[in-house]
Amino acid sequence: MTNLAEDLDELARTLDRDHVFHSWSAQSQLSSLVVASGRGCRVWDHAGREYLDFSSQLVNVNIGHQHPAVVQAIREQAELLTTIAPSTVNLARGEAAKRIIHRAPSGFHKVFFTNGGADANENAIRMARLYTGRDKVLSTYRSYHGNTGAAIVSTGDWRRIPNEYARGHVHFFGPYLYRSEFWSTTPEQESERALHHLRRVIEAEGPSTIAAVLLETVPGTAGIMLPPPGYLAGVRELCDRDGIMLILDEVMAGFGRTGRWFALDGYDVRPDLITFAKGVNSGYIPVGGVVISDPIAAMFDDRVFPGGLTYSGHPLAMASIVAALDAMESEGIVDNARVIGETEIGPALAELADKHAVIGEVRGEGVFWAMELVADRDSREPLPAAVMGRLKSAMVERGLLPFVQDNRIHVVPPCVVTADDVAQAMAIYDEVLSTALEGEADS
Repeated sequence: MTNLAEDLDELARTLDRDHVFHSWSAQSQLSSLVVASGRGCRVWDHAGREYLDFSSQLVNVNIGHQHPAVVQAIREQAELLTTIAPSTVNLARGEAAKRIIHRAPSGFHKVFFTNGGADANENAIRMARLYTGRDKVLSTYRSYHGNTGAAIVSTGDWRRIPNEYARGHVHFFGPYLYRSEFWSTTPEQESERALHHLRRVIEAEGPSTIAAVLLETVPGTAGIMLPPPGYLAGVRELCDRDGIMLILDEVMAGFGRTGRWFALDGYDVRPDLITFAKGVNSGYIPVGGVVISDPIAAMFDDRVFPGGLTYSGHPLAMASIVAALDAMESEGIVDNARVIGETEIGPALAELADKHAVIGEVRGEGVFWAMELVADRDSREPLPAAVMGRLKSAMVERGLLPFVQDNRIHVVPPCVVTADDVAQAMAIYDEVLSTALEGEADS
C-alpha cells in the first residue's frame, strides 16, 4: 500500500511537470510538494506525509480543509442543481447574498457575484467609474488586487509592471511605519503624513478625474500592515471632499481572517464598495463578489450594468457560502480567530522576536500575522531571497506549510487553528530560525 501511495505521488509530480502550467512561476523551478487530502489545519500527500498548513493555501481556507458541513452542502446542491444561468432566480444565490449583507455595514443591500477576487475588484472599479463618470483609480504601491486587466494594474508590486495595459491608474504610498516613506516615528505621525501625501496626489492628479481610491483594508500579500489610527477614516474624508468612491478590498482580510467578519469592522470607515472572495467559502468553490452601497446599486435600477459572468452566482459556490458562513457563526470560528491571535499567536511571535535578532518586526491580528526578517536590525536590510527560500524549504521539511513573501513569513493558519497547532508551528519556526540561518544573521 505504501509503495502504491508513493507511486501516486510520483505520478502526480510527473503529470504536473509534463502538462500543468503554473502561475507566477518559472516552470522549471517548481515545488514538488504533493497535496492529496486535507482536514482542518492539516494536509497529506498520497503516502500519508502530514503537513500543518500555516498558509491556509493562499490565505483563503479560513474554515479549514474539508469542513463536513460545507462539503455536505456542495454535495446536496450538486444533486439538486449543478449550474444555472445568472439571469435566473435561485434560492441558494439569494440565501448567500442575504448572509453577506447581514455582515456588511448599514446602507448595503445588494451583492454582485464574481468568480474570484480579481474580477470582484475589476467590477468594483467598473461600478465606480460608471457612477462617477470619471476614469482614474488610485491605489497603493504596496498592494495586490488580482490578475485581471484593471486589478493587476491597480496592484502595486512587481507583478503590475509586465502587465500595464489598463488605463487610468495612479499609485501612491500607504502607511507602513516599519519602512516609512515619510520619516515617521509614531503610528500617529505615519497616519497624518500618509494622508497628507494622498491629499497631494489627489490634488496633483485633479480630483474631478478620480473615480475611486482602492485599498486593501489590511494589506495582505504586501505585508499585513494594520492601518494606523485615523488613516482609513482620513481616506474616507478625502474621498467625500471630492466625490471619490472608496473601494475596500476585503478579499484576503475578510470573513474571519482578522478576528472580525469584515476587517473594516475594526476601523471607523464605511466604504462605497466592498470586494470579497477567499474566506467567504474558504475557496471550496471559486467565488467572489462586490457588496454595493445603496446609491451605486440604485443607479442601475433603470440602467443596464454593462458587466456579467457566465458563472456569477454559481449554485455550488452559493451553497458553499451559505454553509461556510452558517458554520462560522454557529461554531464561533470568527471569535476563535480573534482569541487565538490575542492569546497564542501574538504572544508566541513576540517571544520569537525577543529570541531571534533576524526578526525585525512582528505585526498582525486574528490569524493574520507577519514576521519581517532582516539581515540587520539597525539597517533593516531585508533578508535576501535565497535565504528566504532556504527557510521555506526547511519549514516544509519539518512538516509545516508556510506562506513566504519577499523577506517575510506570514503566519496565516485557518481560523479554526488550535493552541496546540500554534505551539507546533512556533516550535518549527524557532528551530528553523535557530539552525537554518548560520552565517546569515545573529539569532
